[in-house]
Amino acid sequence: MSQKPNCLIVDDETDIRELLVMTLDRMDIDTYSAANIDEAKSLLKQRQYALCLTDMQMPGGSGLDLVNYINEFYAGLPVAVITAHASAENAVSALKAGAFDYLSKPISLKQLRPVVEFALKLSAKPSTSNPNTLEMTGDSEQIKLVRTLIAKLARSQAPVYISGESGSGKELAAKLIHKNSSRAEGPFIAVNCGAIPENLMESEFFGYKKGAFTGAMQDREGMFQAANGGTLFLDEVADLPLAMQVKLLRAIQEKKVRPVGGTTEETVDVRIISATHKNLTEMMDTGLFRQDLYYRLNVIQLKMPALRDRPTDIPQLANLLLSKLCTTQHVDIPKIEPEAQAYMAKLPFPGNVRELENMLERALALCDGATITVDDLLIDDHPHRSNNPEHGLFSPANKTDLNLTDYLEEVEKKAIIQALDKTNHNKTAAAKLLGVTFRTFRYRLAKLGLSKEEISETDNDDDSAPR
Repeated sequence: MSQKPNCLIVDDETDIRELLVMTLDRMDIDTYSAANIDEAKSLLKQRQYALCLTDMQMPGGSGLDLVNYINEFYAGLPVAVITAHASAENAVSALKAGAFDYLSKPISLKQLRPVVEFALKLSAKPSTSNPNTLEMTGDSEQIKLVRTLIAKLARSQAPVYISGESGSGKELAAKLIHKNSSRAEGPFIAVNCGAIPENLMESEFFGYKKGAFTGAMQDREGMFQAANGGTLFLDEVADLPLAMQVKLLRAIQEKKVRPVGGTTEETVDVRIISATHKNLTEMMDTGLFRQDLYYRLNVIQLKMPALRDRPTDIPQLANLLLSKLCTTQHVDIPKIEPEAQAYMAKLPFPGNVRELENMLERALALCDGATITVDDLLIDDHPHRSNNPEHGLFSPANKTDLNLTDYLEEVEKKAIIQALDKTNHNKTAAAKLLGVTFRTFRYRLAKLGLSKEEISETDNDDDSAPR
């Protein structure tokens, strides 16, 4: 017969302690209660606990004092604090101090049960400095620090704010926090806040009831409900309009949402991880982002380093990305020449890991299949050529009259010309080299003005036919 887990309850109000004792007893958990900090310290010495529930405000010491004490002498014991109704400031302070989670008064079973269940999972899972974060590739001090922080954040329920430049791996970090947490078996829902039309934002986040608006033919859950029991990743959170920021703040504080057209609120248990490449502090100063929401989201911050700040990781990262690309495309993995590795390590990579992956994907299409050289990494219009006179010049200043579409077409032209040169102008081979069908290749030639031949209806559609 397995031993029941123990829970320490600390509250100066007798009725609260008795309510928690009865509730946890029904969950098959042994409880021990204390009326103040001194009693709690004494009980902590007597046995091991899987969870501690403590009130924030007590005579003779606060819940924060107990959180700090447990973190120092009983590291690994999850502590959830009980705060006054809607006391967001106390909850944030407790989470920053190292509390696992918080509960708002009056405490409901719907609110208490998931907190207890996640705490028990954490207690059963030994703390480790080597979490499953191998996907966060690199041996630099910067990335080692990121992996260490991910391991710590995975043992908490506190909201996390991930900052960093575009393409630096913010979503990967969010996934790894979820993957190594007690919520790993729950859903991970990622949403790009900038991609949702403002008039649909509330229904997308909170769902809607049948008949709430024209076209609402049936009830539909929102992203908060879909992420219940797991993690909701709000990417580009800076793009939220102010009206939605207010509603999001309330949902996070109360752990409840009201679907559009609904009359009652639904309890949701969701951990929030948010990210953006924008400067939220500057946005607060200009009134574009609410200060109260910022402090609610930014309980713990994880800053992702730019790729140019960890150049020693680039060779290892490049080989990993290339291996994934080749697996996806079902081709053999070519070797990256040392000169090409050295060249990549010196690039600024303003697009970070995403830019490196794009560069390798293009090089994979242009290389001979066995080796990737410096030439394969570059095309004439690539921005980095301005720093490498041996491989031609490209000055962004000379291209300021091009819009994005024109610029991308210029890049595509150069890639096609290089592929044709490498294949001795064999269009079928060039299409294969670029990873597209012959029909697509032929269409792009005509569209970009690179072929004098007209596309005729009588052309053979067999992509493998000799040309």
